[in-house]
Amino acid sequence: MALESYVPVVIFAVVALLFPLGTFFATRLFRPDHPTPLKDLTYECGEVPEGVAQIQFHFQYYMFALIFVIFDVAAIFLLLWAFAWGGLLNSTSPVAKFSIFLFLGIMFVATQYALKKEEVIQI
Repeated sequence: MALESYVPVVIFAVVALLFPLGTFFATRLFRPDHPTPLKDLTYECGEVPEGVAQIQFHFQYYMFALIFVIFDVAAIFLLLWAFAWGGLLNSTSPVAKFSIFLFLGIMFVATQYALKKEEVIQI
């Protein structure tokens, strides 16, 4: 394959790197820098903030988020596997079928571990 076919890719990569860097440094050069206490306040839709912005936040539903991510990734892999299933049925190699069942087993064990570790969660 000739190197001339890679010229558009190289041009795209150079522009993709230089444009964000150029705009970042251009804004630092041309913007006025006059910090004031009013500008340092947390912006809350035009309202003057009340209280402290740094609070202790108890995230109680992190296990729901963790299990959602597990099932979301599993759904993506299972969807891709289902699309390729027609080719896998004609395959004589059991490696493809073993790999998906291994993945499902690991996902099941991870989900069971998460549910056993956090006993207050109910799905």
